[in-house]
Amino acid sequence: MNETTQSAEIISVGTELLLGEILNSNAQFLAQQLAELGIPHYYQTVVGDNVLRLQKAIAIACDRSRLLIFTGGLGPTPDDLTTETLADFFGVPLVERSEVLQDIAEKLSRRGRLMSDSLRKQALLPQGAEILPNPTGSAPGIIWQPRSGLTLLTFPGVPSEMQAMWQQTAVPYIHNQGWSQGVIHSRTLRFWGIGESTLADKAAAQIQLTNPTVAPYAGRGEVRLRVSTKAATATEALQIIAPVEQQLRDIGGLDYFGADDDTLASVVGDLLKAAQQTVSVAESCTGGGLGSLLTAVSGSSAYFWGGVISYENQVKVNLLNVNPVDLAQQGAVSDIVACQMAAGVRDRLSTTWGLSITGIAGPDGGTEAKPVGLVYIGIAGPGNQVESFQYQFGAFQGREFIRWLSACTALDLLRRKLLTHYSYSASRL
Repeated sequence: MNETTQSAEIISVGTELLLGEILNSNAQFLAQQLAELGIPHYYQTVVGDNVLRLQKAIAIACDRSRLLIFTGGLGPTPDDLTTETLADFFGVPLVERSEVLQDIAEKLSRRGRLMSDSLRKQALLPQGAEILPNPTGSAPGIIWQPRSGLTLLTFPGVPSEMQAMWQQTAVPYIHNQGWSQGVIHSRTLRFWGIGESTLADKAAAQIQLTNPTVAPYAGRGEVRLRVSTKAATATEALQIIAPVEQQLRDIGGLDYFGADDDTLASVVGDLLKAAQQTVSVAESCTGGGLGSLLTAVSGSSAYFWGGVISYENQVKVNLLNVNPVDLAQQGAVSDIVACQMAAGVRDRLSTTWGLSITGIAGPDGGTEAKPVGLVYIGIAGPGNQVESFQYQFGAFQGREFIRWLSACTALDLLRRKLLTHYSYSASRL
């Protein structure tokens, strides 16, 4: 096969996708699956529930790809147009399939429902198409070769249904047809505390490689390096990637925090568990965001004991033992208050570590002396070890982004402390 005949294209159908009402997680899942199967795909299309526009998308896709994967538009409602549009485009009639009708009737019966004309519509499939069974939902997909060298797979838009159908039927079919040629495997290395351009400069030699390839990405304060290669097996791909990955981790130093699905919270959790230590949090401007990141990790109750959301100054005084004189003289957004908040929550909850965040997330509340984006993060460790770090995240970042950066940076500070056995220098940030 040449490059064109080997390529796949994902076509997502649904006006709700164009309106941004839902995230197109189906396309992301399918793209990852195609990479694992070693099938290149160069295009993704999103089209609304409109027959003419869908036909145009099909025509374009047929000219440049040989495996077309459709998600969405297979249900019982009038705007579910994918199946009938495909049949019309390729000039074949829709035929009611008795086995599909029986499957729908059995599923409806188990739910205490009766067959309706709209539900019966889902049993109409293009003549000559194979059924792609739906084990959980009512709408089946199809496997169809309407012309030589062109294969169509259709799936409903419900992610759980689509994923089950893909794994149970589509993947074995793709293997049997000889589409899968090795694997395209990637490792994503994650960094915090370094800019994209700085990391790219340090890793310039690796970024110039052709096998594996290295590509930088940045988003929400984090920088990622994706290392990818194509090989016969995943094991072989990892062997190709491994030495370059190690070089990049060495280049990143403490700025490297994990790979693939690792998060700052999960990495911190692993370090705390390994050290048999615990943490609590005191939050002002983040309003519970730091605690939310920590508790998003399954099993975090082993090391995260709780926190205090101290928006009002009196809460800082009463629950965290912040000195009211310091509050009056220095203000809530200050070095000394951040330190007292961290120590206060550590002592109050009897944890090894206390983390605090106090700042001005905006868009209001900033002054010339203390502008929007000014954040202090306090960290109190074993014994009397307490310090704070000042950041200016900038008003242009926006309120939610400032809150996100603050919470993640607090986790990163604790990560560095744990990794360096408390000898971390703030100058590294």
